[in-house]
Amino acid sequence: MPSRRTLLRASSLLGLSSLATPALAQAPWPSRPITIVVPFPPGGSNDLLARPVAMKLQQALGGHPVVVENRGGAGGTVGATAVARAPADGHTLMWGHVGTLAVNPWIYPNNPYDVLRDFAPVALVATLPSILTVHPSVQARTAAEFIALAKANPGSLEYGSAGNGAASHITMAAFCDAAGIELVHVPYRGNGPMLADLMAGRLKASFAGAPVVLPSIRDGRLLGLGMSALAPSDALPGIPAIAAEALPGFEVVQWHGLVAPAATPPEVVARINAAVNGLLDDTDLKARLVTEGADAAPRTPEAFRALITSELERFRVLIARARIRAD
Repeated sequence: MPSRRTLLRASSLLGLSSLATPALAQAPWPSRPITIVVPFPPGGSNDLLARPVAMKLQQALGGHPVVVENRGGAGGTVGATAVARAPADGHTLMWGHVGTLAVNPWIYPNNPYDVLRDFAPVALVATLPSILTVHPSVQARTAAEFIALAKANPGSLEYGSAGNGAASHITMAAFCDAAGIELVHVPYRGNGPMLADLMAGRLKASFAGAPVVLPSIRDGRLLGLGMSALAPSDALPGIPAIAAEALPGFEVVQWHGLVAPAATPPEVVARINAAVNGLLDDTDLKARLVTEGADAAPRTPEAFRALITSELERFRVLIARARIRAD
């Protein structure tokens, strides 16, 4: 027969267990290293933004390990699928991007994940415009001049992207549609080789994310004619909004944030959201984001879900109109 002391101890533990149930996330998270899966190769805009956020999150968690894992393939689909199937305990997150979460479902006919069903939006981190970038040999110094040049030479100007369906492809397709121009698309396998050919003059233009082209614009090897946000960005001084200079209302902004497997407990999601939103007030991190051409954009998980939902519909229409398909 159990002793009276044993019975009292068991009763106490049961009581503590029932009290802890509503705050399930408080004890177990984090209990092992947190992995942020970047579903793209190293060196791109996703990687450049995810790593400083991971470092600051590790500091905010008292040194608890936060690891960035690059798992590229199929335009982000490989890494996204792995995260969707990972344990839903807050220890595996994905660096979500407009391409992975709002574009891929429409360009991959057999996309293996459903964005709204398989992921829990956790925290929007940053927004960043893309930059209409040209080689200095191109006879245009504004977006309006580039449009006029393209209209005078239909189908003769080549632009590069990181691949069919990449953000740089989608943004330029939207730009061409809005401007009524025809350019020749040259898809690459990643931003690195595309940027090398653009700087060498083998390509005339690109519409890549700011982190990809901004260093080459700053050192004068490329020219930034305009950017794709509606209003000027603090991160891009001197680069006008195309909406203000050439195409009223034109906006195609990239966004980045963290998502988790769908069944992640809401309490864990709330804790991660609070931690990340706190980071976005950090002076050093905000400066790092600006260096990469991005602006901090803290939101609640609910607001992030609303953004993803609206962008899914927007890109469904655009992709169908431009007849864009993945490789």
